[in-house]
Amino acid sequence: MPFARPVRAVRSAALLALAALVLSACGSGEAADPADTAAVSLTNCGHTVRVDAPPERAVSLNQGTTEIMLSLGLADRMVGTATWTDPVLEGLEDENRKVKRLADNAPSFERVLDEDPDFVAASFVSTLGKGGVATREQFEKLGVPTYVSPFDCSGKKNHGNGDGSREEPLTMDAVYGEVRDLAQVFGEEERGEELVASLEKRMSEATKGIDASGVTLMYWFANSGSPYVAGCCGSPGIMTRALGAKNSFDDSHEEWPQINWETVADRDPDVLVIGDLTRKSQTAETAEKKIEFLESNAATKNMTAVRNKRYVLLSGQALNPTIRTVEGVERIAAALREYGLAG
Repeated sequence: MPFARPVRAVRSAALLALAALVLSACGSGEAADPADTAAVSLTNCGHTVRVDAPPERAVSLNQGTTEIMLSLGLADRMVGTATWTDPVLEGLEDENRKVKRLADNAPSFERVLDEDPDFVAASFVSTLGKGGVATREQFEKLGVPTYVSPFDCSGKKNHGNGDGSREEPLTMDAVYGEVRDLAQVFGEEERGEELVASLEKRMSEATKGIDASGVTLMYWFANSGSPYVAGCCGSPGIMTRALGAKNSFDDSHEEWPQINWETVADRDPDVLVIGDLTRKSQTAETAEKKIEFLESNAATKNMTAVRNKRYVLLSGQALNPTIRTVEGVERIAAALREYGLAG
């Protein structure tokens, strides 16, 4: 569930700095040698992304893109990150400490420009859109290429104030495609293929021989008043299909529809997959608070999963389509086996 802040105007100082840079380049009298460049051009969510050389001052505006870039060894070429829901992915702590955090949530447009970025990436259309940090066009007018995770535009409609709906089920190919795109932009294709191969191997090992047919899962991201639960076709859909299980709300194509607790109780899932978030923008963000609510609320305390304490705790990033989706498959598979619900 992405964060958003109103767009602020570009500071005149940023524009003056850009103009000075352009004039300096024009007056140098030295033509660029095409052989010395590593230009990359790709189509991304209806935009052409072109970089004439691998970025050296990249900013990532969502944790998902940040963790991919850190996994590709790009910390030394990043000047800022933002919008965090969880601690950084285990194993990336040292790399993450090298990069300035511009904001825990969404930074202002001018705060990003302060870092003089030469590339800006985000996981969500809403982050680089109206009501977000800034639109892609605003960055591109300043000569800054932008990139949005393909999962948030391919086969998906982003509408209203919600998280959109999917016309077709998401697959891991969208995540692998993002890894390859970012690796190409930074000239690190080999590292990109190594990361994809590692994720594919983990998916294969996690699902080998598992059969969870007949098991129903419900994914609760946030909010105790009117919970956001997973619809059929986002990242939780990848996990559910990989394990042969059934999502209690697979009749909804909304990414994260809000459902009342009476309806949740009627569906009575066998297992509850619970988002364990560290942010503080909704009620019952942590898994501890969610479980406390489930076990005390009259509408939920007699549900099968609650009575049997069948919980699987996942980070917010694992519930979004990211490289952590694989972690979600691994943890749910292990829990289903522990609960005796899958072979």
